[in-house]
Amino acid sequence: MTSNAAGARRLIAGTNEPRAWVPPRTDLVTALLGIWFGAGLMIDTWAHANLAELETFFTPWHAVFYSGFAVVSGWIIWQVWRNVRAGRQGLAAVPTGYLAGLVAIPAFAAFGLADLLWHTILGIETTLDIFFSPSHLGLIVTMMLIITTPLRSAWNAPDVGARPRLGRLLPALIGLAFATALVSLFLSYGDALQYRPQAIVQALSMGQDPGVAPRGAGPRPVALGADRVAVAMVVTNVVTLSPVLFLLRRWALPFGSVTLMYAVVALMPGVRTSFGNPPILLAFLAAGLVSDLLIRRLRPSADRRAAYWAFAGLSAFVTWSLYIAAASATGGGLPAVPELWTGAPIVAGLVGLALGALFLPNAQPAPLPTSRA
Repeated sequence: MTSNAAGARRLIAGTNEPRAWVPPRTDLVTALLGIWFGAGLMIDTWAHANLAELETFFTPWHAVFYSGFAVVSGWIIWQVWRNVRAGRQGLAAVPTGYLAGLVAIPAFAAFGLADLLWHTILGIETTLDIFFSPSHLGLIVTMMLIITTPLRSAWNAPDVGARPRLGRLLPALIGLAFATALVSLFLSYGDALQYRPQAIVQALSMGQDPGVAPRGAGPRPVALGADRVAVAMVVTNVVTLSPVLFLLRRWALPFGSVTLMYAVVALMPGVRTSFGNPPILLAFLAAGLVSDLLIRRLRPSADRRAAYWAFAGLSAFVTWSLYIAAASATGGGLPAVPELWTGAPIVAGLVGLALGALFLPNAQPAPLPTSRA
Protein backbone atom coordinates (compact mmCIF):
# COMPACT_ATOMS: atom_id res chain seq x y z
CA MET A 1 0.00 0.00 0.00
CA THR A 2 2.86 2.33 0.79
CA SER A 3 4.39 1.88 -2.65
CA ASN A 4 1.01 2.42 -4.34
CA ALA A 5 0.45 5.65 -2.40
CA ALA A 6 3.92 6.84 -3.32
CA GLY A 7 3.25 6.08 -6.98
CA ALA A 8 0.00 8.04 -6.87
CA ARG A 9 1.75 11.04 -5.34
CA ARG A 10 4.42 10.92 -8.03
CA LEU A 11 1.73 10.88 -10.72
CA ILE A 12 -0.11 13.97 -9.50
CA ALA A 13 2.82 15.99 -8.16
CA GLY A 14 3.65 18.91 -10.42
CA THR A 15 7.12 19.77 -11.71
CA ASN A 16 8.51 22.17 -14.27
CA GLU A 17 9.95 19.35 -16.36
CA PRO A 18 8.86 19.65 -20.02
CA ARG A 19 6.68 16.96 -21.54
CA ALA A 20 8.17 14.71 -24.21
CA TRP A 21 6.96 13.18 -27.46
CA VAL A 22 6.58 9.47 -27.97
CA PRO A 23 8.44 7.75 -30.85
CA PRO A 24 6.54 7.53 -34.16
CA ARG A 25 6.07 3.77 -33.73
CA THR A 26 4.19 4.43 -30.48
CA ASP A 27 1.78 6.72 -32.28
CA LEU A 28 1.36 4.06 -34.96
CA VAL A 29 0.40 1.45 -32.35
CA THR A 30 -2.03 3.95 -30.82
CA ALA A 31 -3.61 4.48 -34.25
CA LEU A 32 -3.80 0.75 -35.01
CA LEU A 33 -5.48 0.03 -31.68
CA GLY A 34 -7.80 2.93 -32.46
CA ILE A 35 -8.79 1.06 -35.64
CA TRP A 36 -9.94 -1.82 -33.41
CA PHE A 37 -11.95 0.68 -31.40
CA GLY A 38 -13.45 2.33 -34.49
CA ALA A 39 -14.14 -0.97 -36.26
CA GLY A 40 -15.98 -2.16 -33.17
CA LEU A 41 -18.29 0.84 -33.40
CA MET A 42 -18.86 0.17 -37.12
CA ILE A 43 -19.83 -3.42 -36.37
CA ASP A 44 -22.20 -2.26 -33.65
CA THR A 45 -23.63 0.31 -36.05
CA TRP A 46 -24.27 -2.43 -38.61
CA ALA A 47 -26.11 -4.46 -35.98
CA HIS A 48 -28.35 -1.55 -34.98
CA ALA A 49 -29.11 -0.74 -38.63
CA ASN A 50 -29.73 -4.28 -39.87
CA LEU A 51 -30.88 -6.43 -36.94
CA ALA A 52 -34.43 -5.70 -35.86
CA GLU A 53 -34.31 -7.32 -32.42
CA LEU A 54 -31.57 -6.00 -30.15
CA GLU A 55 -32.95 -6.44 -26.66
CA THR A 56 -29.83 -6.41 -24.51
CA PHE A 57 -26.73 -4.33 -23.91
CA PHE A 58 -24.59 -7.48 -23.80
CA THR A 59 -24.06 -8.32 -27.47
CA PRO A 60 -21.05 -9.57 -29.48
CA TRP A 61 -20.98 -6.18 -31.18
CA HIS A 62 -20.61 -4.33 -27.90
CA ALA A 63 -17.91 -6.82 -26.88
CA VAL A 64 -15.78 -5.88 -29.92
CA PHE A 65 -16.41 -2.18 -29.34
CA TYR A 66 -15.60 -2.10 -25.64
CA SER A 67 -12.62 -4.44 -25.99
CA GLY A 68 -11.22 -1.94 -28.51
CA PHE A 69 -11.67 0.77 -25.91
CA ALA A 70 -9.90 -1.39 -23.33
CA VAL A 71 -6.82 -2.09 -25.44
CA VAL A 72 -6.26 1.46 -26.71
CA SER A 73 -6.88 2.87 -23.22
CA GLY A 74 -4.48 0.38 -21.67
CA TRP A 75 -1.84 1.36 -24.22
CA ILE A 76 -2.25 5.11 -23.48
CA ILE A 77 -2.12 4.53 -19.73
CA TRP A 78 0.97 2.37 -20.18
CA GLN A 79 2.78 5.23 -21.93
CA VAL A 80 2.11 7.45 -18.93
CA TRP A 81 3.07 4.78 -16.41
CA ARG A 82 6.38 4.14 -18.18
CA ASN A 83 7.25 7.80 -17.74
CA VAL A 84 6.24 7.69 -14.07
CA ARG A 85 8.52 4.73 -13.49
CA ALA A 86 11.31 6.61 -15.26
CA GLY A 87 11.00 9.44 -12.72
CA ARG A 88 8.73 11.93 -14.44
CA GLN A 89 6.04 13.54 -12.31
CA GLY A 90 2.68 15.19 -12.87
CA LEU A 91 1.90 16.38 -16.38
CA ALA A 92 5.49 15.70 -17.36
CA ALA A 93 4.65 12.00 -17.27
CA VAL A 94 1.98 12.44 -19.95
CA PRO A 95 3.42 12.44 -23.49
CA THR A 96 2.67 15.46 -25.63
CA GLY A 97 -0.68 15.01 -27.35
CA TYR A 98 -1.84 12.25 -25.00
CA LEU A 99 -3.40 14.33 -22.20
CA ALA A 100 -6.87 14.76 -23.75
CA GLY A 101 -7.02 11.05 -24.58
CA LEU A 102 -5.97 10.15 -21.05
CA VAL A 103 -8.66 12.37 -19.51
CA ALA A 104 -11.26 10.95 -21.92
CA ILE A 105 -10.65 7.36 -20.78
CA PRO A 106 -12.48 7.55 -17.41
CA ALA A 107 -15.11 9.80 -18.97
CA PHE A 108 -15.79 7.20 -21.67
CA ALA A 109 -16.07 4.49 -19.04
CA ALA A 110 -18.57 6.60 -17.11
CA PHE A 111 -20.67 7.18 -20.23
CA GLY A 112 -20.47 3.45 -20.97
CA LEU A 113 -21.96 2.71 -17.55
CA ALA A 114 -24.60 5.37 -18.18
CA ASP A 115 -25.39 3.72 -21.51
CA LEU A 116 -25.85 0.37 -19.79
CA LEU A 117 -28.27 1.91 -17.29
CA TRP A 118 -30.05 3.82 -20.06
CA HIS A 119 -30.63 0.66 -22.11
CA THR A 120 -31.66 -1.32 -19.05
CA ILE A 121 -34.31 1.22 -18.07
CA LEU A 122 -35.45 2.61 -21.42
CA GLY A 123 -34.58 -0.17 -23.88
CA ILE A 124 -32.49 -0.36 -27.05
CA GLU A 125 -32.78 2.38 -29.67
CA THR A 126 -33.22 1.19 -33.25
CA THR A 127 -34.21 4.34 -35.19
CA LEU A 128 -33.16 7.99 -35.39
CA ASP A 129 -33.25 8.32 -31.60
CA ILE A 130 -29.99 6.36 -31.38
CA PHE A 131 -28.10 9.46 -32.56
CA PHE A 132 -29.61 11.71 -29.88
CA SER A 133 -29.19 9.51 -26.81
CA PRO A 134 -27.21 11.55 -24.22
CA SER A 135 -25.11 8.54 -23.26
CA HIS A 136 -24.27 7.88 -26.91
CA LEU A 137 -23.28 11.52 -27.45
CA GLY A 138 -20.99 11.33 -24.42
CA LEU A 139 -19.43 8.13 -25.75
CA ILE A 140 -18.83 9.58 -29.18
CA VAL A 141 -17.19 12.80 -27.93
CA THR A 142 -14.83 10.99 -25.58
CA MET A 143 -14.11 8.37 -28.22
CA MET A 144 -13.07 11.11 -30.65
CA LEU A 145 -10.64 12.49 -28.07
CA ILE A 146 -9.07 9.05 -27.65
CA ILE A 147 -8.68 8.09 -31.31
CA THR A 148 -7.31 11.50 -32.35
CA THR A 149 -4.41 11.17 -29.90
CA PRO A 150 -1.89 10.45 -32.72
CA LEU A 151 -2.99 13.62 -34.51
CA ARG A 152 -2.33 15.79 -31.46
CA SER A 153 0.96 13.98 -30.89
CA ALA A 154 2.15 14.68 -34.44
CA TRP A 155 0.90 18.26 -34.61
CA ASN A 156 4.05 19.87 -33.20
CA ALA A 157 6.36 16.86 -33.06
CA PRO A 158 9.94 17.95 -33.79
CA ASP A 159 10.48 15.25 -36.44
CA VAL A 160 7.37 16.21 -38.45
CA GLY A 161 8.21 19.08 -40.75
CA ALA A 162 6.00 21.10 -43.05
CA ARG A 163 6.18 18.39 -45.74
CA PRO A 164 5.96 15.04 -43.93
CA ARG A 165 6.12 11.64 -45.60
CA LEU A 166 2.91 9.62 -45.77
CA GLY A 167 4.31 6.96 -43.47
CA ARG A 168 5.13 9.50 -40.75
CA LEU A 169 1.73 11.17 -41.03
CA LEU A 170 -0.18 7.87 -41.24
CA PRO A 171 -1.15 7.63 -37.53
CA ALA A 172 -2.51 11.18 -37.54
CA LEU A 173 -4.45 10.56 -40.75
CA ILE A 174 -5.98 7.36 -39.37
CA GLY A 175 -7.06 9.08 -36.17
CA LEU A 176 -8.64 12.07 -37.91
CA ALA A 177 -10.30 9.85 -40.55
CA PHE A 178 -12.02 7.73 -37.90
CA ALA A 179 -13.07 10.88 -36.04
CA THR A 180 -14.63 12.15 -39.27
CA ALA A 181 -16.39 8.80 -39.68
CA LEU A 182 -17.84 9.20 -36.18
CA VAL A 183 -19.20 12.64 -37.05
CA SER A 184 -20.71 11.28 -40.26
CA LEU A 185 -22.32 8.46 -38.27
CA PHE A 186 -24.07 10.80 -35.85
CA LEU A 187 -25.15 12.99 -38.76
CA SER A 188 -26.14 9.99 -40.87
CA TYR A 189 -29.67 11.33 -41.27
CA GLY A 190 -27.89 13.83 -43.55
CA ASP A 191 -25.34 11.46 -45.11
CA ALA A 192 -25.46 11.48 -48.91
CA LEU A 193 -23.19 8.43 -49.19
CA GLN A 194 -25.85 6.07 -47.87
CA TYR A 195 -28.21 6.42 -50.86
CA ARG A 196 -28.31 3.97 -53.74
CA PRO A 197 -27.82 5.27 -57.32
CA GLN A 198 -31.43 4.59 -58.34
CA ALA A 199 -32.74 6.53 -55.34
CA ILE A 200 -30.48 9.50 -56.12
CA VAL A 201 -31.55 9.63 -59.78
CA GLN A 202 -35.21 9.33 -58.82
CA ALA A 203 -34.94 12.05 -56.18
CA LEU A 204 -33.16 14.49 -58.51
CA SER A 205 -35.84 13.85 -61.11
CA MET A 206 -38.48 15.40 -58.84
CA GLY A 207 -39.22 19.09 -58.65
CA GLN A 208 -40.49 19.02 -55.06
CA ASP A 209 -40.54 16.93 -51.93
CA PRO A 210 -42.73 13.88 -52.70
CA GLY A 211 -43.92 13.86 -49.12
CA VAL A 212 -45.70 17.21 -49.56
CA ALA A 213 -48.90 17.02 -51.55
CA PRO A 214 -50.17 19.96 -53.64
CA ARG A 215 -52.98 21.99 -52.11
CA GLY A 216 -56.26 20.18 -52.42
CA ALA A 217 -54.68 16.83 -53.23
CA GLY A 218 -54.91 13.75 -51.09
CA PRO A 219 -52.00 12.30 -49.07
CA ARG A 220 -48.97 11.09 -51.02
CA PRO A 221 -46.42 8.45 -49.99
CA VAL A 222 -43.22 9.78 -48.45
CA ALA A 223 -40.12 8.95 -50.53
CA LEU A 224 -36.60 10.26 -50.91
CA GLY A 225 -36.96 13.75 -52.32
CA ALA A 226 -34.65 16.16 -54.10
CA ASP A 227 -34.54 18.45 -51.07
CA ARG A 228 -33.33 15.65 -48.82
CA VAL A 229 -30.58 14.62 -51.23
CA ALA A 230 -29.52 18.25 -51.71
CA VAL A 231 -29.29 18.87 -47.96
CA ALA A 232 -27.43 15.60 -47.46
CA MET A 233 -24.91 16.59 -50.13
CA VAL A 234 -24.21 19.88 -48.35
CA VAL A 235 -23.88 18.21 -44.93
CA THR A 236 -21.60 15.46 -46.23
CA ASN A 237 -19.57 18.01 -48.19
CA VAL A 238 -18.88 20.03 -45.02
CA VAL A 239 -18.16 16.97 -42.85
CA THR A 240 -15.70 15.35 -45.25
CA LEU A 241 -13.91 18.41 -46.65
CA SER A 242 -13.37 20.25 -43.36
CA PRO A 243 -10.78 17.81 -41.94
CA VAL A 244 -8.77 18.01 -45.17
CA LEU A 245 -8.74 21.81 -45.05
CA PHE A 246 -7.80 21.64 -41.38
CA LEU A 247 -4.75 19.50 -42.16
CA LEU A 248 -3.73 21.65 -45.13
CA ARG A 249 -3.35 24.64 -42.82
CA ARG A 250 -0.66 22.71 -40.98
CA TRP A 251 1.05 20.46 -43.55
CA ALA A 252 1.66 19.99 -47.24
CA LEU A 253 -0.19 16.69 -47.37
CA PRO A 254 1.70 13.84 -49.06
CA PHE A 255 0.05 12.16 -52.02
CA GLY A 256 -2.51 9.58 -50.92
CA SER A 257 -3.57 11.36 -47.73
CA VAL A 258 -7.06 12.36 -48.87
CA THR A 259 -7.67 9.01 -50.59
CA LEU A 260 -6.80 7.23 -47.35
CA MET A 261 -9.06 9.45 -45.28
CA TYR A 262 -11.97 9.17 -47.70
CA ALA A 263 -11.61 5.37 -47.77
CA VAL A 264 -12.01 5.24 -43.98
CA VAL A 265 -14.91 7.69 -44.01
CA ALA A 266 -16.71 5.68 -46.72
CA LEU A 267 -16.60 2.58 -44.51
CA MET A 268 -19.21 3.98 -42.13
CA PRO A 269 -22.10 4.44 -44.62
CA GLY A 270 -20.91 1.28 -46.35
CA VAL A 271 -21.24 -0.77 -43.18
CA ARG A 272 -24.59 0.79 -42.28
CA THR A 273 -26.02 -0.17 -45.68
CA SER A 274 -24.23 -3.55 -45.86
CA PHE A 275 -22.26 -2.11 -48.80
CA GLY A 276 -25.37 -2.02 -50.94
CA ASN A 277 -24.28 1.11 -52.85
CA PRO A 278 -20.74 0.40 -54.16
CA PRO A 279 -20.90 2.86 -57.11
CA ILE A 280 -21.42 5.78 -54.73
CA LEU A 281 -18.68 4.68 -52.35
CA LEU A 282 -16.24 4.10 -55.20
CA ALA A 283 -17.05 7.54 -56.63
CA PHE A 284 -16.22 9.08 -53.25
CA LEU A 285 -12.95 7.15 -53.16
CA ALA A 286 -12.15 8.43 -56.65
CA ALA A 287 -12.87 11.95 -55.40
CA GLY A 288 -10.20 11.46 -52.76
CA LEU A 289 -7.69 10.50 -55.46
CA VAL A 290 -8.59 13.55 -57.54
CA SER A 291 -8.22 15.73 -54.44
CA ASP A 292 -4.73 14.33 -53.91
CA LEU A 293 -3.90 15.24 -57.51
CA LEU A 294 -5.25 18.75 -56.95
CA ILE A 295 -3.06 19.12 -53.88
CA ARG A 296 -0.01 18.08 -55.87
CA ARG A 297 -0.88 20.54 -58.64
CA LEU A 298 -2.07 23.56 -56.63
CA ARG A 299 0.13 23.14 -53.53
CA PRO A 300 -2.41 24.75 -51.16
CA SER A 301 -1.04 25.90 -47.82
CA ALA A 302 -1.53 28.49 -45.10
CA ASP A 303 0.71 30.98 -46.92
CA ARG A 304 -0.86 30.32 -50.35
CA ARG A 305 -4.40 31.51 -49.77
CA ALA A 306 -5.50 31.61 -53.41
CA ALA A 307 -4.35 28.02 -53.98
CA TYR A 308 -6.00 26.98 -50.73
CA TRP A 309 -9.33 28.52 -51.75
CA ALA A 310 -9.06 27.06 -55.25
CA PHE A 311 -8.48 23.59 -53.86
CA ALA A 312 -11.44 23.88 -51.48
CA GLY A 313 -13.83 24.84 -54.25
CA LEU A 314 -12.50 22.47 -56.90
CA SER A 315 -12.28 19.47 -54.58
CA ALA A 316 -15.92 19.88 -53.55
CA PHE A 317 -17.06 20.45 -57.14
CA VAL A 318 -15.26 17.34 -58.41
CA THR A 319 -16.43 15.18 -55.50
CA TRP A 320 -20.11 15.82 -56.11
CA SER A 321 -19.79 15.79 -59.89
CA LEU A 322 -18.42 12.26 -59.55
CA TYR A 323 -21.22 11.45 -57.11
CA ILE A 324 -23.94 12.42 -59.60
CA ALA A 325 -22.04 10.85 -62.52
CA ALA A 326 -21.77 7.51 -60.70
CA ALA A 327 -25.44 7.62 -59.72
CA SER A 328 -26.48 8.42 -63.29
CA ALA A 329 -24.24 5.79 -64.86
CA THR A 330 -25.54 2.98 -62.64
CA GLY A 331 -28.95 4.23 -61.58
CA GLY A 332 -30.85 4.56 -64.85
CA GLY A 333 -29.52 7.66 -66.59
CA LEU A 334 -29.35 11.39 -65.93
CA PRO A 335 -31.99 12.82 -63.56
CA ALA A 336 -34.98 14.42 -65.28
CA VAL A 337 -34.46 17.89 -63.77
CA PRO A 338 -31.30 19.35 -65.37
CA GLU A 339 -31.13 22.27 -62.94
CA LEU A 340 -30.65 19.83 -60.08
CA TRP A 341 -27.91 17.62 -61.48
CA THR A 342 -26.00 20.50 -63.09
CA GLY A 343 -26.37 22.96 -60.23
CA ALA A 344 -25.74 20.63 -57.28
CA PRO A 345 -21.98 20.29 -57.91
CA ILE A 346 -21.74 24.07 -58.35
CA VAL A 347 -23.46 24.61 -55.01
CA ALA A 348 -21.04 22.10 -53.47
CA GLY A 349 -18.10 23.97 -54.97
CA LEU A 350 -19.37 27.28 -53.60
CA VAL A 351 -19.81 25.71 -50.16
CA GLY A 352 -16.26 24.37 -50.42
CA LEU A 353 -14.99 27.81 -51.37
CA ALA A 354 -16.80 29.30 -48.36
CA LEU A 355 -15.21 26.68 -46.11
CA GLY A 356 -11.81 27.59 -47.51
CA ALA A 357 -12.41 31.26 -46.72
CA LEU A 358 -13.54 30.39 -43.19
CA PHE A 359 -10.56 28.15 -42.51
CA LEU A 360 -8.07 30.59 -44.02
CA PRO A 361 -9.49 34.13 -44.18
CA ASN A 362 -6.00 35.64 -44.39
CA ALA A 363 -2.80 34.23 -45.81
CA GLN A 364 -0.23 33.46 -43.14
CA PRO A 365 3.24 34.78 -43.96
CA ALA A 366 6.17 32.43 -43.63
CA PRO A 367 7.84 32.72 -40.19
CA LEU A 368 10.90 34.92 -39.99
CA PRO A 369 14.18 33.12 -39.27
CA THR A 370 15.13 33.30 -35.61
CA SER A 371 18.66 34.03 -34.48
CA ARG A 372 20.35 31.67 -32.04
CA ALA A 373 21.85 33.25 -28.97
